[in-house]
Amino acid sequence: MELHATIAAWDGDRLTVWTATQGISGAKNTLATLFGVDPAGVRVVSPFVGGGFGCKGNTWPPATLAAMAARVVGRPVKLVVTREQMYTSNGYRPRTVQKLKFGAQPDGTLVAIRHDGFSQMSQPVLGEFVEPVGLATEMLYACPNVAVTHRMVPVNQSLPTYMRAPGKASGVFALESAMDELAARLNIDPVALRLKNYTDTDPHEGKPFSSKKLRECYAQGAEAFGWSRRNPEPRSMRDGRWLVGLGMATATYPNQRRPASARVRLGADGMAVVQSGTQDLGTGTYTVMAQVAADELRLPLSRVRFELGDTRFPPAPVSGGSSTVPSVSPAVQAACAAIRARLFALALADPRASWQKVTPGDLRFENGVVVSPRGRVTLAELLARHNLEFVEAQAESKPGDEKKDYSLHAFGAQFAEVRVDPETGEIRLSRYVGAFDAGRVLNAKTARSQLIGGIIFGIGMALFEQTHVDAETGRIVNANLAEYILPVNADVPPIETILIANDDRIGNPIGVKGLGELPAVGTAAAVANAVWHATGIRVRDLPIRIEDVLA
Repeated sequence: MELHATIAAWDGDRLTVWTATQGISGAKNTLATLFGVDPAGVRVVSPFVGGGFGCKGNTWPPATLAAMAARVVGRPVKLVVTREQMYTSNGYRPRTVQKLKFGAQPDGTLVAIRHDGFSQMSQPVLGEFVEPVGLATEMLYACPNVAVTHRMVPVNQSLPTYMRAPGKASGVFALESAMDELAARLNIDPVALRLKNYTDTDPHEGKPFSSKKLRECYAQGAEAFGWSRRNPEPRSMRDGRWLVGLGMATATYPNQRRPASARVRLGADGMAVVQSGTQDLGTGTYTVMAQVAADELRLPLSRVRFELGDTRFPPAPVSGGSSTVPSVSPAVQAACAAIRARLFALALADPRASWQKVTPGDLRFENGVVVSPRGRVTLAELLARHNLEFVEAQAESKPGDEKKDYSLHAFGAQFAEVRVDPETGEIRLSRYVGAFDAGRVLNAKTARSQLIGGIIFGIGMALFEQTHVDAETGRIVNANLAEYILPVNADVPPIETILIANDDRIGNPIGVKGLGELPAVGTAAAVANAVWHATGIRVRDLPIRIEDVLA
């Protein structure tokens, strides 16, 4: 939602850029390459990002133009794009056309799936981007014969890019709509059909999932939603004049981890400053990383300050692919462990300490005090004895061999209730329940916020959002927030979110799974399936419009 904005300033060959970006390290390297300067002389600062959803993952022309202008005029330059320019100054989710064929036995057992995806891209001179719509089809259900293809179709428009849950949001809409059609053809309950083809092993990779509690998602989500009251016949449920429809779909998203680094400085005042070159898009990175550090250092949260958004800090990956917490939190954990080891080494090296025959394993650090079976010393005392004002440690954490042996994914089950006016075609989403297996939950409040936000994102995809392009000129004709329709409070029903307890230490040492994009997957399919149940009309295009259900 936040406009792209940049302030650029040069000092000789040194460039400082304050910009809205999901990846400060990527922006630094891109700008250094474009201007032919040493990356060490480029600093990118982005302490807060007012929403990104993928469009701030790359470095787009506005940031480059601001730096170019600042170099020419010899003064700092600020550039903020207009709302209309937001539709053309960066990428967008490409249009896709998907074709699916299913083969199944009468009892619902899948025997064959074919999923062909055609994805819009720009002319090759501008680059290449593909929307991988078929990847979930390869791994979500047990099926012995699966064929998936991805083809790109170049058109005379700008380059598409990542948009929240790229590939999965679009692809799972098609897959889960087709699963619902199959359930109706076979007269099988949609949840039962998915359980019939449940698998604990990734059929494409031939590997077990590191963890998978999708059964629990189906069960708890269905119970909370009241799925058992669903009459399977379309147009069979009413509330006064309204046709009532209940629909569901599966959600999945890869659990991704990338190399990341963090630094911890612990002062004599007992304050820990933790730094990493990551970003906070409003998802709670500041809060969660401070919690991880406080837990590892056994300090009150008020004694921990987390700093991010500056390329002077240790490098971290782009905040995309739901990878920030799985990547950065292990680095914070490792840096805190390094600080503890440093403190214990100082304590054992102190000749005045009567800790003979004490090993580092006998020590612990709690609330600013190093404690051993033979005594204790405060942090301030320990640092003073060694003439130190602070101790500092930096650590890197990166994926190991877990991907060789396991398939890493998060999962969920989405349930939607709609009401459709048969006279006017008005569609109202009246209830929503989402149940998710996202690994260990570090902060219940920020996690719930992510889940609700992702579901609302999917509601917009299902019922409202559409870019209209003039076929003659290629111009976007609704490049504003008046005509590009987004869901508002009146469009969003009560949303119940359920997080299934899990702790996936195979994927990363913290046990978390990516959460930001998972709830945006399957939402549109759940809504479309509910619309079919209410009206008997199957809509395969998004967004679902009044004229679709009046056809």
